[in-house]
Amino acid sequence: MHIALIEPEIPSNAGNIARTCVLTGTRLHLVKPLGFSLDDRYLKRAGLDYWQYLDLEVHNTFVELKSKYPQSNFYFFTTKGKKLYTDIVYNTEDFLVFGKETAGLPQHILEEHESNCVRIPMSSALKRSLNLSNAVAIALYEALRKQSFPGLL
Repeated sequence: MHIALIEPEIPSNAGNIARTCVLTGTRLHLVKPLGFSLDDRYLKRAGLDYWQYLDLEVHNTFVELKSKYPQSNFYFFTTKGKKLYTDIVYNTEDFLVFGKETAGLPQHILEEHESNCVRIPMSSALKRSLNLSNAVAIALYEALRKQSFPGLL
């Protein structure tokens, strides 16, 4: 599996996601611009001593990332998604794509990939979303569960 973070802003979220990726054998892709340095102490602290084991790729643009993996499916997590993330049949080379904490995925990406936009159900009472690292963990573990946790049991 692959996790892609488009323009992530908060180092502790990226660090927590990095730790989840290491423990699940998932490759993490960061798409610039990043709201932090990869040397950031909060990033490293959140990832603890797992950072050295992380399978990480950094990309200058989403177009660059997508062109490197033309055979993969990309699923875009957004509160605007019409499909539930639980309705997808995931494959081992699929990408779960998340936007930055303050604004989500760019509108042009959502429009271009509308049929692959999915959502995690949540109350709209507060007009807020789940924390990014929590959303990634929820989505990733569902995708892995549907594949019978490859390489993890």
